[in-house]
Amino acid sequence: MKGKLIKEAERVRMRAHVPYSNFAVGAAVLTKNGNIFTGCNIENAAYPATCCAERVAMFNAIANGESKFDQLAVIADTKRPVPPCGICRQVMSEFFDEDVQIHLANLHGEIKTISMGKLLPFAFVSEDMDV
Repeated sequence: MKGKLIKEAERVRMRAHVPYSNFAVGAAVLTKNGNIFTGCNIENAAYPATCCAERVAMFNAIANGESKFDQLAVIADTKRPVPPCGICRQVMSEFFDEDVQIHLANLHGEIKTISMGKLLPFAFVSEDMDV
């Protein structure tokens, strides 16, 4: 499944709207129900309004009624397998169990797989707001 997710992420990467950075990213997420949802980064002249590929893929799944995830793949044209930014990691921690596998890839065929727990140890979670 890892290979299929990476191919889907690479395919959707071509749809990225990146007129400012020219840094196209694609992502694909596999839900526990076996469905794949994709996303690409979408930039805006007001940079805080930009949305990363990982969040677009996850939000696409959530908008379609899926909120339990199994794996995620992300790909970009980078020297090393591309890691998610901090904002994406925090959003991922809201929906991913610690054992969800995240496949980081680049266009040179390099892949690094890491668990959510290792990608963002000691994440801020909803239980932290219980008083």
